[in-house]
Amino acid sequence: MSVETVQETLQQAAQQSAASGGGFSPLLTGLVGTLVVLALYEYWHRSSREYRMVANIPMPPTLPLLGQAHLAAGLSNAEILSVGLGYLNKYGETMKAWLGNVLLVFLTNPSDIELILSGHQHLTKAEEYRYFKPWFGDGLLISNGHHWRHHRKMIAPTFHQSILKSFVPTFVDHSKMVVERMRKEAGKPFDVHDYMSQTTVDILLSTAMGVKKLPEGNKSFEYAQAVVDMCDIIHKRQVKLLYRLDSIYKFTKLREKGDKMMSIILGMTSKVVKDRKENFQADTRAIVEEVEETPKQRPAATKEGLRDDLDDIDENDVGAKRRLALLDAMVEMAKNPEIEWNEKDIIDEVNTIMFEGHDTTSAGSSFTLCMLGIHKDIQERVYAEQKAIFGENMLRDCTFADTMEMKYLERVILETLRLYPPVPLIARRLDHDVKLASGPYMVPKGTTVVVLQYCVHRRADIYPNPTKFDPDNFLPERMANRHYYSFIPFSAGPRSCVGRKYAMLKLKVLLSTIIRNYIVHSTETEADFKLQADIILKLENGFNVSLEPRKHQVVA
Repeated sequence: MSVETVQETLQQAAQQSAASGGGFSPLLTGLVGTLVVLALYEYWHRSSREYRMVANIPMPPTLPLLGQAHLAAGLSNAEILSVGLGYLNKYGETMKAWLGNVLLVFLTNPSDIELILSGHQHLTKAEEYRYFKPWFGDGLLISNGHHWRHHRKMIAPTFHQSILKSFVPTFVDHSKMVVERMRKEAGKPFDVHDYMSQTTVDILLSTAMGVKKLPEGNKSFEYAQAVVDMCDIIHKRQVKLLYRLDSIYKFTKLREKGDKMMSIILGMTSKVVKDRKENFQADTRAIVEEVEETPKQRPAATKEGLRDDLDDIDENDVGAKRRLALLDAMVEMAKNPEIEWNEKDIIDEVNTIMFEGHDTTSAGSSFTLCMLGIHKDIQERVYAEQKAIFGENMLRDCTFADTMEMKYLERVILETLRLYPPVPLIARRLDHDVKLASGPYMVPKGTTVVVLQYCVHRRADIYPNPTKFDPDNFLPERMANRHYYSFIPFSAGPRSCVGRKYAMLKLKVLLSTIIRNYIVHSTETEADFKLQADIILKLENGFNVSLEPRKHQVVA
């Protein structure tokens, strides 16, 4: 609303008042007062430093007070994603939006993204992550400063390669169990995500959390569904202006549903921590590994931009190492008075890793199965590779050494993560002004910068024919010619996903087991996908596939 609009409204009100032969009525006085306040707010807003600094960054149609918040009104999560992508296609690789007086700048250029993710200058998560606080507390995903640095340093070693190797038999056991559970679906379309969700929860409980006896009945699936529903609620709070206000949200039915979902989620994780503490025996769970005295040679400089602390931990250890999986390590740390770690830290990190460790891989595995069902030629190549690895004994258990030979399956997983990254965006708060590398834009301190992996991964100047599913995009020679930050499904830099190696190993074992047991079919195409991004990228219409059991000769 401009000052000119206010002047016109005042003139009309004055004319109406004169025609009626009296002064301003209380109603007109209130209306005029409101218009004046709105005009003053807009004048203040447009005069602010941040507004003037980003004036040359394009944005969708705006309204006073609301900014672009009205564009999400009444839309589903899938519709919000579709509308947002449409505006990005229209306005280019950099775009801004206002949610009320909150400034967001969207980035899709790898050079700009490198400025935000690569160093230690912009590690603070955006204000929008505060809606996770009742769930994650001060866990790795949303904490900042010394607390985050300390927790990252203590948790990263629990995903060391030696520990991951010890998890493979458990990955295998649960993969075989889900193969058996899915037999009743053979020959008919079904949503495979339901099975992947339960399985990835069970795997996480049995590995990183050290649970010996899994929850009875349908508890793992109930937890997984509560996570999905809670993500939907948090996403609504992030994009719907009224839900962002605690004073309004607490009176809504959405809050009542959120409380119920949180009760299920926290009930599960509290029980996991309680049971593990009661049965804690560090010496029987520890993995002791003798590491060669000469550290491995660091990879060539061409890969330097993608390195993080996980690589350093795997490559630079020397001497005998005693290692514990995540929850056991945290319980032991809490017992050590010399380590800054307490009971709340355990709960916060268990809630964080339980979410990050299952929902992303359940989406990733579900998308991969859908893509294999659609692209039968690629599925045949995956199966041929499995045949070459397993020979005549296709039903034997997968080993860590086997996974190292699954080069084509790895490329298929990476290409799926390119087109359908489970985490489609990252948001950071700028700790100081940033001059973007891609254009004449200066973004002010305090801005919420949104890194859009989904869009970066589909840039035509980086990936020829970017919407085509082509696993050969991840041949070494092609990867060597791309910008470091043109493929970031696990984020990158100091705050990269602490469980990325865990996730890739789990996906390989799970998908290998499924593909060796079933031919995957799909009657849908990618054009039928209705994407929704309620924190984790999923399909609104379900991950629908059908399975045909493979026939193998039994090896004596």
